[in-house]
Amino acid sequence: MRIDHSNLASPKAVISLLGSLGVKPNKTLGQNFLIDGNTLNLIADAAQLTPESKVLEVGPGLGSLTERLLPRCASLIAIEKDPVLAGYLEQKYTAGKDGRAPPAIIRGDALECGIQLFASGKADTLVSNLPYSVGTRIVVEAALCEVPPRSMTLLLQKEVAERFVAAPRTSDYGALGVCLQTLYEIRIVHKVPPPCFFPPPEVWSAVVTLRLKQNIPAHAAFMRIHALSKIAFQNRRKQMASSMRNAPDGFSRDAAHIRAALGKCGAIPTARPEEINVAQWATLAGIW
Repeated sequence: MRIDHSNLASPKAVISLLGSLGVKPNKTLGQNFLIDGNTLNLIADAAQLTPESKVLEVGPGLGSLTERLLPRCASLIAIEKDPVLAGYLEQKYTAGKDGRAPPAIIRGDALECGIQLFASGKADTLVSNLPYSVGTRIVVEAALCEVPPRSMTLLLQKEVAERFVAAPRTSDYGALGVCLQTLYEIRIVHKVPPPCFFPPPEVWSAVVTLRLKQNIPAHAAFMRIHALSKIAFQNRRKQMASSMRNAPDGFSRDAAHIRAALGKCGAIPTARPEEINVAQWATLAGIW
């Protein structure tokens, strides 16, 4: 079946195609189909793909974003959990059609079969309209890979994107921001209203880009930063010396040692997790 990708940005065409496939958007799977051509083009442009890019797309749906990414990259792997949509994509992208290599379609859960693609070198870039239900988990699991993606360009819930870029001493700042900002330069590119989707979600979305920094901690050091900040932010309003009495294995639980470590990284002895910036978290995890 050959469909002009521009039609996939038409609400009428998307609804008609879903109906012909017998697909009713599944809230559990987070199926909100992007039907705005300008936003689709913006995501593809923001990804800044090169002819060497090896792209992983999670939840391609009908392939409206896939069509825009294919001409810009070396290869594309698309993971689709819905078996009907996966079958449609397999039929749509027959090998050799249009004179270009088709995407590799994987049927399954990205959390189970997708993240290892970065470690194996089969993918180095994540570009996706992520399901709301698992979007944060996918991004964090990708960042925690021994070989994290060089870049991620994502459409996800606006509130989640704001947590990615949150600064210290703000309500959105937490372990998620510390984790991602340690590795990536992050920018919210565009905010997307509900009518740009079918069915429209109840919240706004945002396009966000994450570019891997030149100098990032070794994987073992990064995992210490992640573990330390995660346990600390479980009691974000408590002083670190108090909240870290339940520190994970490998970290001191001694209050005097904790205060000394805070002093060495430039934080006040009575600091709370939300008052410690990303650079200080890296120092703290290294000397704790």
